[in-house]
Amino acid sequence: MHCDSQLKNRVKRTHGQIQGILHMMENDASCEALLTQLKAVRSSIEKAIGLLTTHNLVQTIESQHNIKIEDIDDAIALIVKGM
Repeated sequence: MHCDSQLKNRVKRTHGQIQGILHMMENDASCEALLTQLKAVRSSIEKAIGLLTTHNLVQTIESQHNIKIEDIDDAIALIVKGM
């Protein structure tokens, strides 16, 4: 599967967030601050899953039917936002 830059960037941001959480833990951050950051990571991962799933669906349809689906980014964003 070809992963687009939007998905790669989201995973890279999530990776940075997790590194930040580890740094916060090493510096004895409050439970509330850690929970806030962990929830942000969870949300980011859920959106990445949505992007991966919808892009895979589009790529599968395109390859099996030898067509090119255009102007679908807004629809994918709406689906991912609803997750």
